[in-house]
Amino acid sequence: MEKSLKENLNKDFEEISRKASGQGIEKNNGNHIEEEVEKDAGKEKDMHSSLYQESLAMHRRLEGVLEVASKVRLRTIHDLSIAYTPGVAEPCRKISENPNLVYLYTLKKNTVAVVTDGSAVLGLGNIGPYAALPVMEGKAIIFKEFAGIDAFPICLDTQDTEEVIKAVKNLAPVFGGINLEDISAPRCFEIQARLREELDLPVIHDDQHGTAIVVFAGLLNSLRIVKKELKDLKIVISGLGAAGVAIFRFLIRAGADPAKILACDSEGIVYEGRKKGMNPIKEEVSRLTNPRSLTGGLKEALPEADIFIGVSVGGIVTEDMVLSMAKDAIVMAMANPVPEIMPDAAKKAGARIVATGRSDFPNQLNNCLSFPGVFKGALGTCARKITPEMEMAAAHALANVVTAGELSEDHIIPDPLDKHVVPAVAKAVADASLESCAARKMLEDNL
Repeated sequence: MEKSLKENLNKDFEEISRKASGQGIEKNNGNHIEEEVEKDAGKEKDMHSSLYQESLAMHRRLEGVLEVASKVRLRTIHDLSIAYTPGVAEPCRKISENPNLVYLYTLKKNTVAVVTDGSAVLGLGNIGPYAALPVMEGKAIIFKEFAGIDAFPICLDTQDTEEVIKAVKNLAPVFGGINLEDISAPRCFEIQARLREELDLPVIHDDQHGTAIVVFAGLLNSLRIVKKELKDLKIVISGLGAAGVAIFRFLIRAGADPAKILACDSEGIVYEGRKKGMNPIKEEVSRLTNPRSLTGGLKEALPEADIFIGVSVGGIVTEDMVLSMAKDAIVMAMANPVPEIMPDAAKKAGARIVATGRSDFPNQLNNCLSFPGVFKGALGTCARKITPEMEMAAAHALANVVTAGELSEDHIIPDPLDKHVVPAVAKAVADASLESCAARKMLEDNL
């Protein structure tokens, strides 16, 4: 049974690759933009303004970027009778007798809800559910274009934790997976944890798990270049929101030594006993890290650090701070649109490898490298959950898309449009789903 499911999944992943090739999604092959970044802030602002205006015009012209399409045509009364009444009564009866058959007879198996409450949208903050809708539409089209998954935006008009959890649970019968998006910390941690516990389908908070998977994939390839071991690294994390905490937890699970990690927020280095700006999640971090109770800020945290991971705010790291880091330092400065330190400045100060969240620099750490493939693999096995093993498999598969011949200081992660990413990540996640018993049994046995 398991062998048969694996064979079917392999065929599905091959089909994804074939379709992606047909759509003209080309692999970058490491040829990144090499021109010097425009230093004139005015010109950069003009460039962004142009993109903003073009996006605004497109959304106005199309009235949004998403639509619902029918898989069947209703050209005759017979067509209508099969797709709707009276014919539709038969799949209803089958599902009523065995609810698992909903995965065979409806859209559920290949449909994801992209859910937000509008409380932490991009870098715009708490802009509410209406203003969040364009972002959720954009996420939905990434699902469709990259992985062939049908996704629909769900923008909830509440920011009450219990109400969000209740709403998602009530919507769950329609969807094969839940992608939480742009929900503020620390509420996002409880919402994600509760939904994973209480729902019988895969749940990901992309700002947490999607970011952590991509960051760890980039780190794996960086360590291959600098010849260092994860367990030996001194790591500094800037930002303890959804992304920073998830990255911290992922690194610990992967083998990093928590005693060698320093985590910083807007109040400085986190340490056990600190009173200002703390919450239960930061208390958890403080108990595991910084055994010497070092105080101060990034200036005090960065000396001799092997890696800096920034998911905070732009311009807070100086060249002198990078200069104080260890030899062959790795800098992942992911604040957007302005990184914690610009790549040219970090390189000038001695960083060996620099990554950002921006598309106009090498090594873009973009969440769209993870969530389409993760859900494709999970949905392909009708998974009941996303396990740590599935997340770890996704990170390793993503890292391995960059071949030994392609790997370089300016190419530690695949391009977001690389057609090899989704099939590789999906297959690894599906295999891990089967091995960790997250997958449902072969549904055809219920026919």
